Amino acid sequence: MPEHLDRRDFLAAGAIAGASLAFPATVLGAPSVRRSCAARPVVIASANGNASRNADGKSCVQLAYERMVGGTDVLDALIAGVNIVELDPADSSVGYGGLPNADGVVQLDSCCMHGPRKRAGGVAALEGVRTPSLVARAVLENTDHHLLVGAGAQQFARQLGFTIEPDLNTAQSRALWLEWKRRLDPGHWLDPKQRTAEAQRVGLEMVRAGLIQRDHYYGTINCDGINAGGEICGVTTTSGLAWKIPGRVGDSPILGAGLYVDNDIGAAGSTGRGEANLYGLCSFLIVECLRQGMSPRDAALEACRRIRKATIEKRLLNARGLPNFGIHFYVLNARGEHAGVGMYPGASYAVCDERGPRLEPCTALLEGTPED
Repeated sequence: MPEHLDRRDFLAAGAIAGASLAFPATVLGAPSVRRSCAARPVVIASANGNASRNADGKSCVQLAYERMVGGTDVLDALIAGVNIVELDPADSSVGYGGLPNADGVVQLDSCCMHGPRKRAGGVAALEGVRTPSLVARAVLENTDHHLLVGAGAQQFARQLGFTIEPDLNTAQSRALWLEWKRRLDPGHWLDPKQRTAEAQRVGLEMVRAGLIQRDHYYGTINCDGINAGGEICGVTTTSGLAWKIPGRVGDSPILGAGLYVDNDIGAAGSTGRGEANLYGLCSFLIVECLRQGMSPRDAALEACRRIRKATIEKRLLNARGLPNFGIHFYVLNARGEHAGVGMYPGASYAVCDERGPRLEPCTALLEGTPED
């Protein structure tokens, strides 16, 4: 027979029951996501993580996976992988030869997060260093800060012995910048709204003409990994939006936007229109969705829905009233399950596990293309 409850006890019990429905289980002290005894080792990245090759013919995800399963610290392995892309002059979205800003200067951003150590480091608007991911790790290792920017970031890199080059343009990146300047016709001064629209129009015109890969217009590589011990780390590095206003910083080096890692839950990172991601801090959002028990795919789709709902400016909408830009998320949970998700179809993401390196299709929230 149930124990008798007076009115006060009854109301208290009802309040507790209501709280259990209103708040996530994690808030009440019972995690809703639990890792298995042993994680499935895997490295994931944006598609360019399986494009560039080092002298041994290995891609970013392949080298990172091999080093990680060989016992190298997960973050060190991932950074070694993205260094391949940063140093590849043919990849105009990252590092050396990245598409420059409106003044023709290559400015680079990066951040990294070490899940087990719960530490992070980043740099933004860094000039003269081909591998900003290494400087971001140096911030993590040598300072009490998360982010150094501009001249301060460069001076920090110089003090630690990094080579500072006067110009990170290649002949290709400089030629593309000059072509952009020619098409934009900067001799005619436009009001700010017109100039912004014109600059974007010219950039996307160069994409359609085949001069720039669409993914390289916005730039970036994100790479995340988990080893058999369940240690999760991530890194994001980029040359940023092509022809950006000098000093512009997007989502890539910002914790919770371009990258977020919680070693108990998972990791998420992004490529694409950084401003859209920054508004919702979507990598943090995705990890929190994982915490509530969502799959990597569903968590990333939720972030895309948030971005779609928050995109209300007419200049950012296509004829269907949908976002006229692309954004992609790469998600890994504490069990080694992963997904790539984007706003529109057609994209892939890189994966390397015991089956080797490969590309897998991204799930899309919407149909058609950003231009439709």
